[in-house]
Amino acid sequence: MLEHLELFFRSIFVDNMVFAVFLGMCSYLAVSKKVSTAVGLGAAVIFVLGVTVPLNWLLDKYLLQDGALVWLGPEYADYDLSFLSFILFIATIATMVQLVEIVVEKFSPSLYNSLGIFLPLIAVNCAILGGSLFMQTREIPNIGLALNYGISSGIGWFLAILAIAAIREKIRYSNVPAPLRGLGITFIITGLMGIGFQSFGGMLTGDNEPPEETQSTTVETKEEKEIKKEIEDKEEAISYNEALNK
Repeated sequence: MLEHLELFFRSIFVDNMVFAVFLGMCSYLAVSKKVSTAVGLGAAVIFVLGVTVPLNWLLDKYLLQDGALVWLGPEYADYDLSFLSFILFIATIATMVQLVEIVVEKFSPSLYNSLGIFLPLIAVNCAILGGSLFMQTREIPNIGLALNYGISSGIGWFLAILAIAAIREKIRYSNVPAPLRGLGITFIITGLMGIGFQSFGGMLTGDNEPPEETQSTTVETKEEKEIKKEIEDKEEAISYNEALNK
């Protein structure tokens, strides 16, 4: 349970897709002018990451890794299909994005029209592919953690685009210097938000190893003090006798 919580908070705040690794910046900048549009796209990203990351984990575990085909028989143990990772990952992502596009067009035509070309472009959003590739390189051990990582990474991206959309709606009525209007002030705000999110870096750090020297905090009893004093007196007497003999 603690492992799931740590991965959840780390993926949202510490390893945020936008502010830590700068993935998905094109959609982040282009579809963040209105909060309503940002919420729709962010929810779609959460869904796509939450589905594609565990699916790609299964593909990687039972098909792509070196020796992953051993379940077909011992003669397949030497097969390595890792060179197909990009192709299969992108195919999985494109399939899920197509499903999301159909659902959004069916149940929310207004959101579909406001997202425009950026909804099908989720298929080539580097944050979506980055989630699957990070899952692979970090060697996430089970499908439960893969699902956790996909959803939490999507939530991190959702919070990023929601925050910048809310700020951009407010600064629309602010007196921003002419050279900084538009993407200029957006980049500055993004940089400041990135610095803010980096402050979460120490949230989950801690010493997992015991300290080299542990300081005793026990209180000595009266008998222990008397025994310790007797031993010190005997040591002093022995050293005094040795000095006389010399």
